[in-house]
Amino acid sequence: MQVIPVLDLLDGHAVRAVRGERSRYRPIQSSLCATSDPVAIARALVAATGARTLYVADLGAILGRGAHDVVLAALCDALGEGVDIWLDAGFTAFAPMRALAERIARLAHGPSRAALVPVFGTETLLDSGAIAQASACGFEPILSLDYRGGRALGLPHAGSAWWPSRVIVMTLDHVGAYAGPDLDTLADVRALAGEREVIGAGGIRDDADLGLAASSGAAAWLVASALHDGTVSFRRDVGHGSSVE
Repeated sequence: MQVIPVLDLLDGHAVRAVRGERSRYRPIQSSLCATSDPVAIARALVAATGARTLYVADLGAILGRGAHDVVLAALCDALGEGVDIWLDAGFTAFAPMRALAERIARLAHGPSRAALVPVFGTETLLDSGAIAQASACGFEPILSLDYRGGRALGLPHAGSAWWPSRVIVMTLDHVGAYAGPDLDTLADVRALAGEREVIGAGGIRDDADLGLAASSGAAAWLVASALHDGTVSFRRDVGHGSSVE
């Protein structure tokens, strides 16, 4: 199972998620890096895990408090070719996602840059057709099925025909909660997903939780707090991110 580090952006800082309660998010204090600068934190996360994928949530865009176009371009430049940035910026449809990708491309200046992979979250997505549109334009979109308090958020989750090849199970009240991974919801989604890759998110406290997540059949798991707190260990698997077997 691949471990994918997470970077949450708010008000120009990398912040620490707390149960999806975004009013409580504060600049990160991490054992990996002595700053909350997003580029420094991103580099530290990738270096510590050996991951070739970084998940970025632009909470400023999601909350309507100011997007981070310049920061995102800097991340693409800093991480460079060979790294994928999975970006959730509260996309409501395909057009705003494409517009953001074009803005970032204009702002990025490096000779090689990380690839941007759009994540469409049901919490904000209004048009399910965005998935097919993004695919048709050469993107490889990911769908985040968002949950809070046991309730599916936003667009209906039950009909899976429009789902892309990769789906995230995002249980917001487990994010930053040290409550353990939400394996029940993940199992429910896997039952509907067929051959699609299902990726879990949130709740990881330690290596035992990573083992449970790996045993659940998840292709990958998004991890943040446990990385910053140093409560998980990794065996580096170069080219494929950190893995647990």
